[in-house]
Amino acid sequence: MSVESDIQSAKDLVTKFYSCLDNAHVDTLADVMLEHTAPDYLWRGYHPFHELSLPEEVASVFWQPLRHSLKHLQRRQDVFMSGRNEMDDFSSTWVVSMGHLMGLFDEPWLGIKPTGKMAMLRYCEFSKVENGKISETAMFFDIPHLMVQAGLQPFPPQTGTQLVQPGPVCHTGLMFNAQQPAEGEKTLNAINYMINTLGNWDQKLSLEQELRLSWHENMIWWGPTGIGSSYTIERYIQQHSGPFRSSFKNRDFNGHICRMAEGEFGGFFGWPNLTLEPTGGFMGMPATGKSGEMRVIDIYRRDGDKLAENWVFIDLLHFWNQQGVDILSRMEKL
Repeated sequence: MSVESDIQSAKDLVTKFYSCLDNAHVDTLADVMLEHTAPDYLWRGYHPFHELSLPEEVASVFWQPLRHSLKHLQRRQDVFMSGRNEMDDFSSTWVVSMGHLMGLFDEPWLGIKPTGKMAMLRYCEFSKVENGKISETAMFFDIPHLMVQAGLQPFPPQTGTQLVQPGPVCHTGLMFNAQQPAEGEKTLNAINYMINTLGNWDQKLSLEQELRLSWHENMIWWGPTGIGSSYTIERYIQQHSGPFRSSFKNRDFNGHICRMAEGEFGGFFGWPNLTLEPTGGFMGMPATGKSGEMRVIDIYRRDGDKLAENWVFIDLLHFWNQQGVDILSRMEKL
């Protein structure tokens, strides 16, 4: 099978899985998981779920409680793509879906009190496809974003803007059909160039100069709740990048599990991406003297030879839990 055929086959498999999963009765979700996933399936999710290792466990621990809470759940995708993974020399195929899971928030979930109103759970999911089955999943979802919709304030005031995030401005993120391989290569090259120029202190560049090497001036950084979103290089520096760089020490990059691209879109995730120690100020929190992990997904849109939009998912509940702050437990008491 050619690379292009393999990628399309993986897309078809995940599309069928989503259709079955989203339309199944809540009591049959485990059957859907068993049909479409490998026996040694590995699922990675946000705190408090972390790693689950059996299809039935994913159904009972994550999907069934979520479906009980968010009634009439609807998947609203903004990006759908597939490609080979650069991290294993392009030998494995992954499918990525990003958007929101929308429903009526009618029952409690993770101690978050329901509103009886529409709610949107922001998500991004990487699925590894092998031998006609999904063998691995990394599904990141912005739980604090749901908290804010429920009237809670899980974190101090953030530097960026809090909102339900739209998809790409060009509306071309849903790539169900085959794309030109050369376009994906350009996107992956742009992402790698950006990674390689991060913190390139040897050139003695200012942060503005560094960012302009790989980003459009009117870039959009769609950040997670607790940090928020920023527009333009100038405001991104003021509202996230500058404070982030000045608020940590002992930063170690742990690498990515998957990094891929298709068309004008691409992204990566790690488990964790970073290990670093807060020195105070980040998200209004004090220094802790403790190192913590940041599990991150980044999805990018390329425009020409530079990056224009970036959707970011960070498991901030996990990070702050390692610092001794249990956000979920604190919210349950409100």
